[in-house]
Order: sequence, then structure tokens, then C-alpha cells
Amino acid sequence: MPARLRGHSFPRRRIGWRNQKGAVFVEERLTELRTEPFRAEKEWTVEGVPVLRAEAQVPQPEPAADRVSRRIKRFYRLQCRAFLRYCERCLLPQAAEEYRSALAASRPLPLFRAELEYRVTYNQGGLWSLYTQTRETLGRTTVLARRGDTWDLAAGYPVALKDFFPAGAAWKKRLLAHAAEEIRRRERAGAGRWREDWRRELRRRFNPQSFYLTAEGLAYFWPMYAIAPASEGVPVFLLPYDGAGVTLKRGEGQGS
Repeated sequence: MPARLRGHSFPRRRIGWRNQKGAVFVEERLTELRTEPFRAEKEWTVEGVPVLRAEAQVPQPEPAADRVSRRIKRFYRLQCRAFLRYCERCLLPQAAEEYRSALAASRPLPLFRAELEYRVTYNQGGLWSLYTQTRETLGRTTVLARRGDTWDLAAGYPVALKDFFPAGAAWKKRLLAHAAEEIRRRERAGAGRWREDWRRELRRRFNPQSFYLTAEGLAYFWPMYAIAPASEGVPVFLLPYDGAGVTLKRGEGQGS
């Protein structure tokens, strides 16, 4: 069965609108989105020596022939530009300082790296979901930051986390309880390490925008360092669709 939100009304396959001059436009609504990577890279130097290299890869709808595809294309192009600006404004000063310190101390010259990548995790039934992730490698330190997006391809806008649960459901409480039980299960199995105050930080650092869909269930996550040490990366938890109260029906296809 195609994946869809219960109670969420997708338009008919052909949708249309009329402009100010009365002309009628009709286009097919999207049920899935085909994308190709858009890549950009930049290198910064100090005194002719490379100190910071940035590589970005974001999804680009192909072909971007409809309004929704063009909107999504603009969204991730802007994200790519914002990432490169962040590298120049925030990471380049750190890289330049480390370069000068290494030069003065006759140490090997460092080359900082920053990467932006993405992974599409769900693409069917009018829903398109993915996460983008940045990786900053500054010397021996690596920092990860993840962002999740789930798009309604009929409307052309992101879907909120609460829309995947029945109206009036205590969805935040359910997600926190599931994550807490999963952490305790991993502790009993000796899998993973967690901060001593993870129970408090689980509630305090919860972000309803930090989620994406997969074929198996709803994935939601916490920032690196929030509830676990750096060795655990970005902690992710999966709430299965079946029997969990999530109102998205599982589809037959896989994320791509």
C-alpha cells in the first residue's frame, strides 16, 4: 500500500490553477522525487598554503520542471551556500590561527576539512524524506551535525512531526519514553555509552524538527554530545510504524 498520512488529503493526480489573466495551468502532482547530487567545493589559503577545504553535496531534483521541484531545488541550493558561508566566517579563522601556531612551533601544517552530505531515506506515496549532515574535521576532532527534512510533495512544504500521530496523541511523551527504553536496553547489552545525565538531557535537548522517515519506521535523533560522548556520533532511535501509533502506513518501496 502506498505510504500516506491518514487523514492527510493529497490532491488528485492532476492539479491546476488560474493566473491573473485567466489562463489555466495544469501539472501532474509528484508521488516521488528523482534527484541527482549537486556538488560544490572551495578551498581557502593563508600565505598561499591551503588551510581549509570544504565539499558540499545536496540533492537536486531532475528534472526541476514543476513548482515543487523548483522550490526544493532552491531550498537545498541555499543550504549549500549557507554552509560555505559558515565555513568562511567561522571555520576559516580557526584554521588560520592553527596554521600560524603550527608554523611558529615548527609543527606539521594542518588542513581543516568540512563536508556537507545527504541521504534520501524515504521516497514514495507523495512523501520525500532525507537527512543532511555536516562533518567538521579540525585536527584530531570531528564534529557531526545532522538535520532531517520530510516533504509533502503535493503541497511542496515540509511535514511536521506531530502530523504523523493521531490528533491529541501525546507524541512527544511517546518518543521520549521509547528513546529512554532503547537506551536502557543498550546499556543492559553493553552497547554504547551514555552521559550520566542522559535522562535530563533527553528531555531538555529534544527537538521536534530532528526526524526523518525510513522504510522501517520514524527515525529521530539528538545532537552529537547531547546525551552521549563523541564516540557515539549522532544518537538515532527508530520508532516502528506497526503498533507504535505512528499514522504513516508503511509502503512497499525503499528509500533511495
